[in-house]
Amino acid sequence: MAITMTESARKHVAGHLANRGKGMGIRVGVKTTGCSGLSYVLEFVDGVEDEDEVFNQGDFSLVIDPKSLAYLDGTEMDFVKEGLNEGFEFNNPNAKNACGCGESFHV
Repeated sequence: MAITMTESARKHVAGHLANRGKGMGIRVGVKTTGCSGLSYVLEFVDGVEDEDEVFNQGDFSLVIDPKSLAYLDGTEMDFVKEGLNEGFEFNNPNAKNACGCGESFHV
């Protein structure tokens, strides 16, 4: 099982971690919410749990719990800027559909 990040996403996360001044990386997960059922959750992480999967990204680690990894396996995480909007985009091959606003997905 794996998740990958584009260079744009890695640079964005590394910059925020540098500004934060601490932390080993970010945790990516899913939670039940939204109109399609699941949404992505991102948070800084200072330590890992025994069951966490850790993916080295060079300057930091991408940490995912086993439950979330089942939904995220094969996902590419990107950071995109379109006009005045910017944010993370998840190219998830497991997602069967997404809500119209793009905030949640269903597998």
